[in-house]
Amino acid sequence: MEQVKILLAEDDANLGLLLKEYLIAKNYNTTLCEDGDKAYDEFLKNPFDLCIFDIMMPHRDGFTLAKDIRLINSEIPIIFLTAKSMKEDVLEGFKLGADDYMTKPFSMEELLVRIEAVLRRTAGVKPENNQEEFKLGRYTFDAKKQYLVDGDNTIKLTTKESELLKLLCNNVNKVLERNLALKTIWSDDNYFNARSMDVYITKLRKHLKEEPSIEIINVHGKGYKLIM
Repeated sequence: MEQVKILLAEDDANLGLLLKEYLIAKNYNTTLCEDGDKAYDEFLKNPFDLCIFDIMMPHRDGFTLAKDIRLINSEIPIIFLTAKSMKEDVLEGFKLGADDYMTKPFSMEELLVRIEAVLRRTAGVKPENNQEEFKLGRYTFDAKKQYLVDGDNTIKLTTKESELLKLLCNNVNKVLERNLALKTIWSDDNYFNARSMDVYITKLRKHLKEEPSIEIINVHGKGYKLIM
């Protein structure tokens, strides 16, 4: 049986190592990252079955990390770890779709029980973002076949066009951050990839120009938004 892969983000080096070693001993393939940015990059590179995030972390806190990861995989189970016990933080975690929430200090055995319970609950759940067909006004977008269909007219999209449009569709009426799109599609947010993405956005606007209710707008300093 294939090992369950866990992404663990914990900035306390001692606790992080302790958790990692315990989970590995319990036959969980565990990757430890000491901050939110490293955990996000790891998530982009490798598939995981469950995430365990500390909330208070440098560079990218656990809540922000969860939001960014939910844009890529809306159903990945997430357990939050925190030293805080404030009601607002618990509510914020569950608003983000947390599957469970543990306040430090906690026992390793309790964490293991929670992990097993979350995995049982989420077994067989298909990510919402596996949706492949989208209705965009008069257009039908088939992300798998890379077709944009308008009645009898079919436009064959390039792979990058299709991936970018799918990401926009999965975040319709919300800001799609430039860095997120670049790292998801190009795996790097360098200057040249950013210019390349701008070109693809222009192409998508041209493809969708016959539908006045659809617009891809620039959000200054942040990214793009598909408005419907």
